[in-house]
Amino acid sequence: MIKKPKSSPRKVVKKSKVKKDETEDLRDLIVEGMQEKKAKEIVCIDLRNIKNAVTDFFVICHADSKAHIDAIAKSVEEFVYKSNNEEPFHREGKNNSEWILLDYLNVVVHIFRQEQREFYGIERLWADAEIKRIVSNY
Repeated sequence: MIKKPKSSPRKVVKKSKVKKDETEDLRDLIVEGMQEKKAKEIVCIDLRNIKNAVTDFFVICHADSKAHIDAIAKSVEEFVYKSNNEEPFHREGKNNSEWILLDYLNVVVHIFRQEQREFYGIERLWADAEIKRIVSNY
């Protein structure tokens, strides 16, 4: 006679919350990095439901000076690297600091001078996407 080993009673594990996906976590880290340096008018554009979109999210802000733009970009990179050990796949615009783009593949960061932001109007171009404005306490 072969004895079957006693199986332990099944444990039921309750999920307290559904974890946000990694792309949303990355988006939130980027916003935190921007807020750390007091970026102006932070906007997240959710492109996940837009057909043929190049990425999942755009995170956009602006600043009044080249030094402020550089500081915001550096802060975003530091926040993401410290938390995810991840650097941007591509960087653009660091030489003139009028519009810095940090490409994390699933999230693309745009840091503008105010005049450039108004001129290019990315929010207008993607107006059919869900746009979330981040309220800052500063």
